[in-house]
Amino acid sequence: MTHCPPSLALPARIHTGTGELRRVGVELEMSGLDIDRLATICSRYLQLPSQATSRYERTLRGDPAGDWRVELDFTLLREMGREQRAENGLGDELRTSVEELLKWVTNDVVPLELISPPLPMNRLGEIEGLIDLLRIAGAQGTSSSVMSAFGMQFNLDLPDLQTDTITAYLKAFTCLYDWLAQRARMNLTRRLTAFAGPFPPAYVKQLIDPHYWPEQTQLIADYLLANPTRNRALDMLPLFKYLSAEQVQAATADPLIKARPALHYRLPDSLIDQPGWGLGGAWNDWLQVEALAADRSRLDACCSAYGQHLEQGLGRLLDSWKAQLERQWLSGI
Repeated sequence: MTHCPPSLALPARIHTGTGELRRVGVELEMSGLDIDRLATICSRYLQLPSQATSRYERTLRGDPAGDWRVELDFTLLREMGREQRAENGLGDELRTSVEELLKWVTNDVVPLELISPPLPMNRLGEIEGLIDLLRIAGAQGTSSSVMSAFGMQFNLDLPDLQTDTITAYLKAFTCLYDWLAQRARMNLTRRLTAFAGPFPPAYVKQLIDPHYWPEQTQLIADYLLANPTRNRALDMLPLFKYLSAEQVQAATADPLIKARPALHYRLPDSLIDQPGWGLGGAWNDWLQVEALAADRSRLDACCSAYGQHLEQGLGRLLDSWKAQLERQWLSGI
């Protein structure tokens, strides 16, 4: 098993309440390679056999952590690709023509996606090596075209599923969002399409109130009222659907919300074509969220400071929150 390189540090709370290593799933979008080339590179690197499960999906089986997937990030085409092409009647020919047209129209804007299983955190370094190979092979990221809006996403196990723990992560992320977004330098197309948007201002104020530590039903209800969408930089819907499917389904019928006991961090761009780029930058930035969420007294004090900053109006221009964070609230800066 490959060990993490030194650049991929690990959080202080690396185990779950059951004593197992916390896991992280990685989703990486790209263009520049066809699906078979991408699957073949991944198969050889990971030493796992690749199987074509549809015209637009490949599955790599045999990893103890679960299956790796390579697929076109377009639900409709994936569904069409799972159907057998008969092509012996007018209806079948028409459907094939529509499928081919969709492929052509979306070729430059719909990425392929590499999706890892939930990996123990000490295996993240394996993806760093794979990124290097894909770059050499010609993989392109979000900077390759003005129409590209390709991202990298983390699906992160929490140390536990206690409501206060979940709330702490939401608070810490909210306090650090401006800093994280500035560090991420998100592609303009991704910002305009709101694939990974911020929480609404009213919800931010609610979250950073140092007295806001609700019970689970209220936490989920408040989140859903303000964020009935997957398009948030920290998408809580998969976790909340895992904890309370009825609440989430009453707020949104989006079929793409998959219940899982993990945070879904959607902010970073995929810059796979840029030399030296990998998981490290975004991962190390995320570790600041981990550190702040783990320290309740420091978190409450940071929330209070952020609330005071937001109340300054134009005075905020004289002392940015990013500067305050780097002076006082970030670890190891």
